[in-house]
Amino acid sequence: MKTVLLFALTISLTDLHAQYHYLGSAQPLDNQCVLLTPDEPYSEGIAYNTNTIDLGSDFVIDFDIYLGDKDEGADGITFVMHTDPRGFQAYGTYGECMGYGRWNPEYAYGSYIAPSLAIEFDTYYNPTQNDPENDHMAYLENGTNYHFVDVKKPVEPGNLEDDRLHSFILRWDSSGKTLRVWLDDVLRVEITKDLLNKVFSGNTNVIWGFTASTGRKHNLQYFCLKRFAYLPNTKPEHLAFGSGFY
Repeated sequence: MKTVLLFALTISLTDLHAQYHYLGSAQPLDNQCVLLTPDEPYSEGIAYNTNTIDLGSDFVIDFDIYLGDKDEGADGITFVMHTDPRGFQAYGTYGECMGYGRWNPEYAYGSYIAPSLAIEFDTYYNPTQNDPENDHMAYLENGTNYHFVDVKKPVEPGNLEDDRLHSFILRWDSSGKTLRVWLDDVLRVEITKDLLNKVFSGNTNVIWGFTASTGRKHNLQYFCLKRFAYLPNTKPEHLAFGSGFY
């Protein structure tokens, strides 16, 4: 890991919570964390940061996620970036779709978030989504949770419902058109694709945040943002938070 000093901006906890738009069961907690779903059935929570991300610049986002303490709980969390015309009101279907996607990729019914990409942390086996049997991570696009394994096979990092925080770092390399994701300090997902043009039709400013849901099975689920930084040699008007990045 390379350490680089960046612009630093200290923000209060109150300001941090004010930077999110909440839908459903999402709400601020009493620390630098945001609740997505309580440990209750049929819950859905979404939290969008009110500041968009510039895909024309390199950036890194560092946060912790908590996915519960029951191995038979459900359903998981997604980190999402989107330009859905509903803006900060965009949401997907509950249960196995985790507040991001839709039940069936072949039919455009129900609610889903698109245009978009997402990194999912799925804690429940749903064969209708072509899930592996174990907890897994996956790269998703355009409000579809179904795993087209010829595009990118899901990754199985081990049990995610272990009553502990898991470190998640996402880095975007705009010149190399590469998205990298680390979970618990291990590189798990790497996608090289012109996301700006192939997913977002050239729109550099995208909304970002987190979605989660439960179904008949359930778990407490939340996230804690630790750092957001535009990396050096990007647009000078951007402020960066913290220091050090992968």
